[in-house]
Amino acid sequence: MEEKEGADILETSPVSNGPWCKAPVTDVQFGPMRLHQDQLQVLLVFAKEDNQSNGFCWACEKAGFRCNIARTPESALECFLDKHHDIIIIDHRHSRYFDAEALCRSIRTTKPSENTVIIGVVRRHADREESSILPLISAGFTRRYVENSNIMACYNELIQLEFGEVRAQFKLRACNSLFTALEKSQEAIEITSEDHVIQYVNPAFETVMGYQIGELIGKELTEVPINEKKADFLDTINSCIKIGKEWQGMYYAKKKNGDNIQQNVKILPVVGQGGKIRHYVSISRLCNDNNKAEKTCERVQAESQTDIQTCRHKDRRKGSLDVRSTTSRGSDGSSQRRHSSMARIHSMTIEAPITKVINIINAAQESSPMPVAEALDRVLEILRTTELYSPQLGTKDEDPHTSDLVGGLMTDGLRRLSGNEYILSAKQTHQVAGSLISPISLNDIPPRITQAMENEEHWDFDIFELEAATHKRPLVYLGLKIFARFGICEFLNCSESTLRSWLQVIEANYHSSNSYHNSTHSADVLHATAYFLSKERVKQTLDPIDEVAALIAATVHDVDHPGRTNSFLCNAGSELAILYNDTAVLESHHAALAFQLTTRDDKCNIFKNMERNEYRTLRQAIIDMVLATEMTKHFEHVNKFVNSINKPLAALEENGNNGDGDSIKTVLTSPENRILIKRMLIKCADISNPCRPIEQCIEWAGRISEEYFAQTDEEKRQGLPVVMPVFDRNTCSIPKSQISFIDYFITDMFDAWDAFADLPNLMQHLDNNFKYWKGLDERKLRSLRPPPE
Repeated sequence: MEEKEGADILETSPVSNGPWCKAPVTDVQFGPMRLHQDQLQVLLVFAKEDNQSNGFCWACEKAGFRCNIARTPESALECFLDKHHDIIIIDHRHSRYFDAEALCRSIRTTKPSENTVIIGVVRRHADREESSILPLISAGFTRRYVENSNIMACYNELIQLEFGEVRAQFKLRACNSLFTALEKSQEAIEITSEDHVIQYVNPAFETVMGYQIGELIGKELTEVPINEKKADFLDTINSCIKIGKEWQGMYYAKKKNGDNIQQNVKILPVVGQGGKIRHYVSISRLCNDNNKAEKTCERVQAESQTDIQTCRHKDRRKGSLDVRSTTSRGSDGSSQRRHSSMARIHSMTIEAPITKVINIINAAQESSPMPVAEALDRVLEILRTTELYSPQLGTKDEDPHTSDLVGGLMTDGLRRLSGNEYILSAKQTHQVAGSLISPISLNDIPPRITQAMENEEHWDFDIFELEAATHKRPLVYLGLKIFARFGICEFLNCSESTLRSWLQVIEANYHSSNSYHNSTHSADVLHATAYFLSKERVKQTLDPIDEVAALIAATVHDVDHPGRTNSFLCNAGSELAILYNDTAVLESHHAALAFQLTTRDDKCNIFKNMERNEYRTLRQAIIDMVLATEMTKHFEHVNKFVNSINKPLAALEENGNNGDGDSIKTVLTSPENRILIKRMLIKCADISNPCRPIEQCIEWAGRISEEYFAQTDEEKRQGLPVVMPVFDRNTCSIPKSQISFIDYFITDMFDAWDAFADLPNLMQHLDNNFKYWKGLDERKLRSLRPPPE
């Protein structure tokens, strides 16, 4: 150890090698900022050299930190003001030399100490009662260190400080640059808590609104007449930002003097601890022509509830109508009304990403040569369709099994009709729960059922063995076990008997007469969901509330399924199709009925003890996951997952950032991406049959085929359009239908999910099963199994 002595200060220089010496940390990721951290500096304040001061001195050397030793309070303060140490360790054991708490207070009065970590070394009293740390905290100490001169103990303390308090203070110090940017921004910026209490406004906000910062901080937004009081308009904004979405638009704000001004506003939710929204950031900019905008938007707000993005719109597309120049032409009322409507349409805020893309292409056309402009016109035609994510099947040589599967699973059925073919079916009665058997508990499950559930944590778990053991009531038993494993009762604050009653009610509303969509399918999807939730990448990503939502959604996702597709219900004019406007009919019904069954009776209401906001968050997550099982948006969900999750993660790994936890965490835990992950999870769980062991795969294939055969039979009996003609029990090739289903829906989705969650066993089953079906098809066999030899 090299020492430089002067007055009451000693300086030590770190050595470059040694058994514990480590390379200094140079870069720290703080959100999107990359910060450079210099070599840490430590100030030891010990009046006399002893084993403790030597222990810290040697630990600094081994850790690669610069170290100064001060013997008096005066020299310590002088040294700190000169070097601005990251860590100060003050000897608090010997009050006869100097007052450690007084020294700490003196240091804390200086500006440089704002982000300094100060440690107090205290005596070890084995025979005395533990003393309170509050006096140390009040004096300005960060924490205490009970004397231990062991060099490894001192070294461990320094390393914990480096990666704990020092790293946190280093990031807080970087916040000064962000606040400088906020303070100098010309846009008015306001930050509120999740309860809309104002926490910060910048000088531009004070200037625009006429308030002083002291008049706003700590006030609720409702106490300050800043936002317009149009209740439905504010509800629209709140409903958007409370689910984690950014809102952008235009509204009036009231200045302190009572004047109304019109602003372009962007409100962004900020997710913090626990994955919950902790702040809202509002960024406002005055309209360029406020007087003109005010008049235009007053008229628009009177006529429409749609937000206005800007009242000075310039349409740049070639040959388009210049709205502003034509509004003064013509004297007839209809012309004026039309131009006024056009102006409103051009100034609406509802600008989705696809709209922005179209606007960019329109602008590019203006300066493009004719061939490019014509090509961009064709691009625009494609972009303006509603089926952006659905592959278009060819009309020639297309596999009829694929065509029928797509037609049956991805359309509303009405597209197959022409003219007067729409036939109403007879009223369908709603299945209600019958008498339930005596309640059971995890503690008194029959041995055969317990044995059937022994390996439920493994993917190869046999749901059909449990179905037989429970006499086709596997959902209650498997649900009790899985929900207990994930601590669902504890999260919901409900009793096991309430959960048991809920599972019985839900299972009673699955149709046991369905060959496929029955409670065994629900239990199978619940098992797959629980298995996916146990994968490491998924556990890193989702919060407890996400896990609860996923397990409940899996349980209820097909409740009261009639054993017919959405297309069939729409073609038959069923009550459900009429109720839900032929859109996501079954999925909407499953979600709605699940909550009706749950909340109608306290005995089975698993949500009854939840806090209101947490219940709303959980309810929205469950509904979103159930609706995600609808197949019309299959490719949209898969493509969004690939582009928002798979590709960014792959890019991080390719760039050598595999260990960059912050960057990966940003991709995984943003609210938008967590929603995509939950949707993908339940979609994969819902149609995971081709990834199950071969015997289970074959059984599921037989069951879904039988359900489709029954639908085709009924369509023919009722004179309805046959949605999937290949599923005729007399002519259907089950191997071909499975090959088409795997090729078209399964392979890409599970490749993406495997890349995320790491599921080699599933992918091996998928490969084996595909080869099995291919082998049957190559032998021209149409059955589930080859004939016995």
